[in-house]
Amino acid sequence: MQVNISGHQLEVTEPLRVYIGEKLDRLERHFDKITNVQVTMAVEKLKQKIEATLHIHGGEVVANAEHDDMYAAIDLLTDKLDRQLKKHKEKQLHLLQGTGR
Repeated sequence: MQVNISGHQLEVTEPLRVYIGEKLDRLERHFDKITNVQVTMAVEKLKQKIEATLHIHGGEVVANAEHDDMYAAIDLLTDKLDRQLKKHKEKQLHLLQGTGR
């Protein structure tokens, strides 16, 4: 999985990169076909915003989060991505099972 991290009006520090990498690695437990991840972080007034786009086999998964603390925003983002990946995987399994005719 290739991870691209960028900051808009924000310097992306090494601890942030490591934290994001650890959180995104956890997503591969549920769905191992993640090819590329684009993460964009921004600061607008007092809000820390983060957005991620996961390129997976069969489409894309997009989520964003906002919080006063960037680390909390990263946690919210990975929770959203985790839920979406589980849902995507369940849909794929359901389609593979067919109608039973």
